[in-house]
Amino acid sequence: MLKKVLVTGSNGQLGSTIKELSINHDINFVFASSSELDITNKKQLVSLFNEISFDYCINCAAYTKVDKAEQEIEKAYSINSEAVKNLALNCSQHNVILIHISTDFVFDGEKESPYIEADATNPINVYGKSKLQGEKHIQEILENYFIFRTSWLYSKYGNNFVKTIIRLSKEKEEINIVSDQIGSPTNAEDLAIFILRIIKQESTHYGLYHFSNNDDTSWYGFAQKILSHYNRDTILNPIPSHLYPTLAKRPKYSVLNTKKVETTFGINILNWDDSLNKMLSDYVR
Repeated sequence: MLKKVLVTGSNGQLGSTIKELSINHDINFVFASSSELDITNKKQLVSLFNEISFDYCINCAAYTKVDKAEQEIEKAYSINSEAVKNLALNCSQHNVILIHISTDFVFDGEKESPYIEADATNPINVYGKSKLQGEKHIQEILENYFIFRTSWLYSKYGNNFVKTIIRLSKEKEEINIVSDQIGSPTNAEDLAIFILRIIKQESTHYGLYHFSNNDDTSWYGFAQKILSHYNRDTILNPIPSHLYPTLAKRPKYSVLNTKKVETTFGINILNWDDSLNKMLSDYVR
């Protein structure tokens, strides 16, 4: 019998990528966009979980507008915390394995070496705080769950840094890019492939993991790699964060250590620049 998998937030970057890859898997997917399933609506969730017997729920639904979250605090917590709690409760009641996506922004960025799962969390913005609260709800309610913290996610879908840089390079001769925030760009396809592998293998290595592409760079270094792929003449100017003020504080260093996930599941995660080249080679501008 085919596994039945609910994918919430299915029109986002990761959800859309899973949808694209799903045709190659013998899995019965139910894709629900935010307009089709409002995870903040308790009655909708209860009705859906009563109606359909799922084996897994991949929660790709999230409030991800980092700066706007500073103004829409209640909305950020509603989606990233309370709705996640309700999802976890429904998964618990119906024996569904929850796969949840979290973020590097649960850390404050003060560390100088890659963050491991056991490191103390200390988010410095509303987005990070709301996502951390969601993690805690899952850990309090469920035993059978996977939480994957990821970072600097990009894909050919939705809005992301890669697509923004490509667009700006067509519109401007010069672009100012922050050079003192360090992280690991992550290709949504690599994360999606890994999640589908877990489901196919029926892995029971439950818990909290870090998943990002390996090695690190700055936003400036990331932009350089993107433009070098297209041989664009756009001038990139590296600037410090204080010259690009934002509503939300960003961690200056949020590189994730992926040794636990690679060792536990026997995988080798690509370096960020190799995976970026793979994505850009397939991406139709």
